[in-house]
Amino acid sequence: MDNIIAFENKINKNDNYADIYFINENLNTRDVSEFFSKIDLKKIKFYFSKLNKIKIKKSIIDFDISEKKKAIFIIIKKSFLSFDLEQLGAQLFSFLKKKDFDKVNLFCTSLKINLDSIDEKNNKSILDFIHGANLKSYNFKKYRTKSNDNFKLKINIISPEHKNLKNKYFQYKAIEEGVALTRNLVSEPPNILNPKKYVETIKKLSSIGLKINIYDEIKMKKMGMNALLGVGQGSINKSYLVTIEWNGNKKSKEKPLAFVGKGVCFDTGGISLKPARFMEEMKYDMAGSAVVVGLLKTLALRKVKLNVIGVVGLVENMPGGNAQRPGDIVKSYSGQTIEILNTDAEGRLVLADALTFTEKEFKPKFIIDLATLTGAIIVSLGEEYAGLFSNNDDLSKKIFKSGNKVGEKVWRLPLHKNYNKLMDSTVADVQNINYSGGAGSITAAEFLQRFIIKKTPWVHLDIAGMAFSKKAANLNPSGATGFGVRLLNKLIEDNYE
Repeated sequence: MDNIIAFENKINKNDNYADIYFINENLNTRDVSEFFSKIDLKKIKFYFSKLNKIKIKKSIIDFDISEKKKAIFIIIKKSFLSFDLEQLGAQLFSFLKKKDFDKVNLFCTSLKINLDSIDEKNNKSILDFIHGANLKSYNFKKYRTKSNDNFKLKINIISPEHKNLKNKYFQYKAIEEGVALTRNLVSEPPNILNPKKYVETIKKLSSIGLKINIYDEIKMKKMGMNALLGVGQGSINKSYLVTIEWNGNKKSKEKPLAFVGKGVCFDTGGISLKPARFMEEMKYDMAGSAVVVGLLKTLALRKVKLNVIGVVGLVENMPGGNAQRPGDIVKSYSGQTIEILNTDAEGRLVLADALTFTEKEFKPKFIIDLATLTGAIIVSLGEEYAGLFSNNDDLSKKIFKSGNKVGEKVWRLPLHKNYNKLMDSTVADVQNINYSGGAGSITAAEFLQRFIIKKTPWVHLDIAGMAFSKKAANLNPSGATGFGVRLLNKLIEDNYE
């Protein structure tokens, strides 16, 4: 994500710069009168009167005051909350890109006039707005040798409190860097980001204070992680389990917070091979792990005074002479045996060992896992909500509230003993898919719950519909969205810091 922001209190009067102001929904020019001459103000009033008459409803209006002077007005409502402002910032980025305004002065004091707020809240409001623009500016073009998209925006923030704003923005910047890392990881092609390369990328995070431990296949075999290992045994690329620790409060006796991510770097379905059409999208099947990695980077950059654990299982699911077969039985890290009925239900096998390991090794306060686990969740919730499944009402409510605040929404679906028994195997302790039909996302979550041995508070987030999008929307470009980083950061910020 490019750095598009400069905090100053000096107006750049270069002819290439457009000036941006906030104005109330009634288009009352009194609020921006200090920025214009009487002649210019009269022109603007006349233009607005025409807009009102033809009832054009816009969030952003541009107006040529003269041949060389351009003004952009952003319509603001006093009731706007943080996410509204973030979305408005994202709209501004899209607007400027479409109009090819690549250099702008943004006058912050006009926002203060139009919000019922004290200075502290006003600072947060303008930072929320800028944050939205920055998140929207992401563009993955690493592998384009020629690109028509050379748009590089520079926003000059004009405020008498520019130093204070710049100091406070580091919290937002930490989130942006975590989201960008997640998007970058998910966007990488599978021939580049295989499990080994992924491990090397994670190891680099030790430079910002994260403790990285890597478990290779030899270590995992000794530990009995046969569920995870079975998924990757058909690939020439080795499998790994990686732990990422942020010890922000070493003296604390509180249990750490734990996040677990599914990292299937490419999922062909294995012997239960997927259809060829759209299989290229299965490079996204490691998005859950990417959220965990991005979140830990954000927390480290923010220097949160908490102890937080990230655990990711990294594999590649390929057909081959040594690939796992339908009908195989493996013994998991928990000691439970699993009958493999479909090798394309592989993510739950990776998570099974990772969840039990996390619970046993770190004894956390809670475990939240993220995975692009089922196509069924897309049938249920589309691209609007992630599916939430949990054994704990309190944690579920907290995540739901945090999701609404940042616009990364979740919807809770049920767990029940009658769904759970659908995962019983006739020849092993559990089977990896429900062949009775229906409730695919719920039975997958029931499978995972069997590997939370000590009943630790646990939430499973099925993000299959949210991790990537073919169309740009809200704060996201098309492609990888980074969904989950802001949600979980908000959960931590509001409830545990």
